[in-house]
Amino acid sequence: MEEKTQVEGQEQLQEQDFIGYRVQKYEDGKFRWIYELNLFKNPGIFFLIWKIFFFVMLGIFAVMIIADLISWPEEFPERLWSGLKIFGYILLGMTAIVGISYLIYAAMMRGKYIVAFEMDEAGVNHAQIPAQAKKAQKLGEAVTLIGIARGSLSTIGAGMNSQRTEMYSDFSKVRKVKARPAFHTIKVNAPLNHNQVYAAKEDFEFVKDFIISHCPNLKK
Repeated sequence: MEEKTQVEGQEQLQEQDFIGYRVQKYEDGKFRWIYELNLFKNPGIFFLIWKIFFFVMLGIFAVMIIADLISWPEEFPERLWSGLKIFGYILLGMTAIVGISYLIYAAMMRGKYIVAFEMDEAGVNHAQIPAQAKKAQKLGEAVTLIGIARGSLSTIGAGMNSQRTEMYSDFSKVRKVKARPAFHTIKVNAPLNHNQVYAAKEDFEFVKDFIISHCPNLKK
């Protein structure tokens, strides 16, 4: 971790001010850095999106199964088996849609996801750099429109999710922190907020320990 004495607003900082630098501490007490994620070598974003859709679908399926159990108890085994097969087909379709959308997104970003981080004692902010954020939003809008035209909820969801280019994690609300050093990834999870923080090998332990030490409500 390096010190940077010149105070600048994050909105005034350009991409070239960060790239090639390690985590830097500014006079305002905040740490800032840029990380370039290889979208083809690091599958973290793909799996994050996939898991979001999986658990949403699983919740809907669970509600349907409970309704069937109440309404048709005698036919429940057959209806459960039929429902599981349908769920499996939907899951395969969702995986294909998310996978294709991810590959299109990765190609548009030229294989890199470039994100700026800002961290202090209260939380950490994850924001895609402006040039990429505009591309992501345009792609998301296009995918959402395609989903609406086809009546596909999974496609609409994939499009809406890709438009989200910034996420803030309030350390007081974080319940779980999981580090994956091989992928330079620190998962910072709170209810309805699953953030991913990336850091270079040289700064990984510092960033991980800082986050953990400032999350008072982590599950033991």
